[in-house]
Amino acid sequence: MKIKSMALSLTVLSLCAAISTLCAACAGAPASVQETALSFTDVQGKEWKLIEVRTAPQNIPLDRATLAEEGFADVFTLTFDAGQLQGKGVPNRYRGPYEAGEGQSLKIKNIAATLMAAFREPEALKEHEYFAYLQNIYRWNIGKGNLELFTKNEDGREAVLVYTAE
Repeated sequence: MKIKSMALSLTVLSLCAAISTLCAACAGAPASVQETALSFTDVQGKEWKLIEVRTAPQNIPLDRATLAEEGFADVFTLTFDAGQLQGKGVPNRYRGPYEAGEGQSLKIKNIAATLMAAFREPEALKEHEYFAYLQNIYRWNIGKGNLELFTKNEDGREAVLVYTAE
C-alpha cells in the first residue's frame, strides 16, 4: 500500500513539474507566440462598411441588406490608406488625414466632404451624426473580424462604430 501511495505521489509531483516548466516557457515566449498583436496595417487598404453604432441609450444597427433595398448600398463606408481616409456618407464623399499612434490610438483630423444635398437619408443615422462620430475617434480595435472605432457622440457619451470589411 505504501509503494502505491509513493508511486502516486511521484506521478503527481512529476506532472506538477511538467506543467510548471510549460508555464514558464510560455511566459517567456515572444508576444507574437502568446497572442496575435494587432497592427493598423490590418485595417488599411480595405473598404469598411458601418454595421452598428453602439451607444446609449440604444444601439443603432445598420442592416446592410435593408440599406441596399432602400437604395443606400454604398453609404457609411470607410477606407484607410497611407495617412488618408476616405469614404461615403449619405450622399457625400469625404476624405481627410488620420494619425495612428502608439498602441491603438487613432486621431482623425479635419474631414472635408462634398456639398451635395440629401433628398433622403436612412432613418437610423444621419450623415451629420456620422461625420461627428468620425471627428471624435480616439481608438481602434479589431473584434470578431470587425473594425471597432471608439468615439464620442455629440453629447460627449462614449460610442463605438462597428464596421465589416467588404
